[in-house]
Amino acid sequence: MRIAVNTRLLLPGKLDGIGWFTYETLKRITRSHPEHEFIFFFDRPWNQEFIFSDNIRPVSLSPPTRHPLLWYAWFEYSIPAALKKHSADMFFSPDGYLSLRADIPSLAVIHDINFHHRPEDLPYSSRIYYRRFFPLFARKADLIVTVSEYSKQDICNSYSIPQDKVNIVYNGANPVFKPLTQEEIMKTRREFTESKPYFVFVGALHPRKNIPRLLLAFDQFRQKLNEDFKMVIVGEKIFMTGEIKKTLFGMKFKEEVIFTGRLHPATLRLVMGSAVALTFLPLFEGFGIPLVEAMYCNIPILASNVTSVPEIAGDAALYADPFQINTITEQMLTIVKNDNLRNTLIERGKIQRQKYSWDKTADGLWQNVERIL
Repeated sequence: MRIAVNTRLLLPGKLDGIGWFTYETLKRITRSHPEHEFIFFFDRPWNQEFIFSDNIRPVSLSPPTRHPLLWYAWFEYSIPAALKKHSADMFFSPDGYLSLRADIPSLAVIHDINFHHRPEDLPYSSRIYYRRFFPLFARKADLIVTVSEYSKQDICNSYSIPQDKVNIVYNGANPVFKPLTQEEIMKTRREFTESKPYFVFVGALHPRKNIPRLLLAFDQFRQKLNEDFKMVIVGEKIFMTGEIKKTLFGMKFKEEVIFTGRLHPATLRLVMGSAVALTFLPLFEGFGIPLVEAMYCNIPILASNVTSVPEIAGDAALYADPFQINTITEQMLTIVKNDNLRNTLIERGKIQRQKYSWDKTADGLWQNVERIL
């Protein structure tokens, strides 16, 4: 069989949550199933690091998908023509976008529909595109995969999709994420935080990640804690980051906040594993891969109590209302001062993390591909 795949998010050095999902699952699936041919559709010249096996045929299609109008052109014109030209038997889209004009069985991975609930977080043109087309993509798909029970119910209820059409396949974590030695922790802290202890946040600098409230809570935390402590923010700016700058400018302890930008996984493992705790308090999340990475690094988690986060972190996190700055501050103090609690969360994380691996993700995804084939 010829399986066509939307691989436009496989960009060297720029993999984000969905990009990592695409990378980790396709690497395993293509190597495990040499009996099938995989046609990878890129929207610019491809990088050889993403050609995982000999049964992959890479194809570059224009135009590059950098704007909603170009998304439309790529999926509604370039993709249907390419599917026909290469005689594909099915179309698999790891980022949920489909072609409404393509007459071929399709599998869409819709990670979440945050744009349905929080359209104000997006630029106007992207907001219009998502809200117009994703309900159509969901109805067009023969099967939908999503990454949490929360997202499944949200998709089914919001788009009137039958329950049996949507299947859950959890994300995993890069195998590089492992506990650090004390020497590694000391070295990492010397390099990033002048040897000071710190909280870490990992994720795109996006409005729904709730970074302004996290910064305000940290500022209050520092005013109440009589010792040096820092906040490390790991992630790339997406858009609409003005509120972060405004919040930072008004902080008393703004010099204690460190922005690293995007980090390579090997470096991220060091920064994650050297933290006192992960502070992950988004307003909306379909899964939250940093939660699993923290569990594999043996660090405790302070997390938001909304959307999918409690489902993914289970009893391995201390929770706070992400809208309540004072509550976040108090939970920061609790997690720093209570050694027994931190150790308990770490031990629970060792159990909870067993639910999540990219091998399990790839196997679950392939079962859905087989259902369509």
